[in-house]
Amino acid sequence: MDRYAVIGHPIKHSQSPFIHQQFAEQMGQLLDYQRLLAPLDGFADSLRHFAAEGGKGCNITVPFKTQALDIADELTPRAELAGAVNTLHLLADGRWLGDNTDGAGLVMDLKRLGCTLMGANILLLGAGGAARGALALLLAEQPAKLVVANRTPARADELAQHFAHLGNIVSAPLETLDQPFDIIINSTSASLQGETLSLGDQVCNPDTRVYDMMYGATETPFLAWAREQGLEHRYDGLGMLVGQAAESFYVWRGVRPQVMPVLEALREQLVAVK
Repeated sequence: MDRYAVIGHPIKHSQSPFIHQQFAEQMGQLLDYQRLLAPLDGFADSLRHFAAEGGKGCNITVPFKTQALDIADELTPRAELAGAVNTLHLLADGRWLGDNTDGAGLVMDLKRLGCTLMGANILLLGAGGAARGALALLLAEQPAKLVVANRTPARADELAQHFAHLGNIVSAPLETLDQPFDIIINSTSASLQGETLSLGDQVCNPDTRVYDMMYGATETPFLAWAREQGLEHRYDGLGMLVGQAAESFYVWRGVRPQVMPVLEALREQLVAVK
C-alpha cells in the first residue's frame, strides 16, 4: 500500500489524514496517510526515513515549507514563485518534486463561493508564506488591482516587487488603506492568536466579500470584525484546506477528487467537537 504523510511540528491538530482518507475512499484507491512529527532540527532526516520506508509523497506544514523548498530536486513553477513547498512527490527516479498547492486551493474555494476575481479590487492582508503561496494564482485570475498590506511595510513591498511581472500588484501600509475593496483576504496568523487587525470601515462596502485563510469550529476574530461591519459574505479557510489537499492528491495520484463531500464531512466533524 502506498504511504503518504503530513510532516510538521506540531502536527497533532492536522486534519490532513481525515481529508486524504476521504479522498481515497471517494476515488476507490488504497493508501495509508499518517501524521509525522519531525524534530525542529530533523526535517531532512525524517523525510529520508519516510522515503526509505516506502513513502511516496507528503504534505509539508509549519515550520518546514522553506526547508522542503531546499530539499526538493525539482520545483513546479508555482512552488518556485512562492518560495515555499507544501507538497513533495517522490518521482520514479527517486528525486523529490516540490509543489505548492495553497494558491490553487484558495482560488478554487473563492470561485466555489461565487467570488468574481477577474476585474476585482483585492486586498491581501499579510506578507508571509501563506501570502506568497497565493499571489501567483490570484494574479493569474486578472484582478483589476491587488493590494498587499502588512504590519511590516517592507515585507509587503518585497512581495509586490517579486510578483510585479504577473499583474497589477502594489503594497500599502495597513494604516493608509482608505478605499473599499471587492474582496479582502486575511493571510496573517492573527486569527490563530486571537488578535484583530487594525482595519477601518472604509476598506469595505456592503457587497465586500471577506475570506480568512484560518478556520476553526467557531468564528475567527477577522470574520467577527467583518460581521460587526455588517458584511454578509464572510468565509473561513476550511474550503481552502480541502482544496489544496485535493490538488496534492492530484499531484500524487493523477486523479482529482471532489471537494464538497469532504468539506461537508469535515465541517460536521469540527462542529461536533466544538
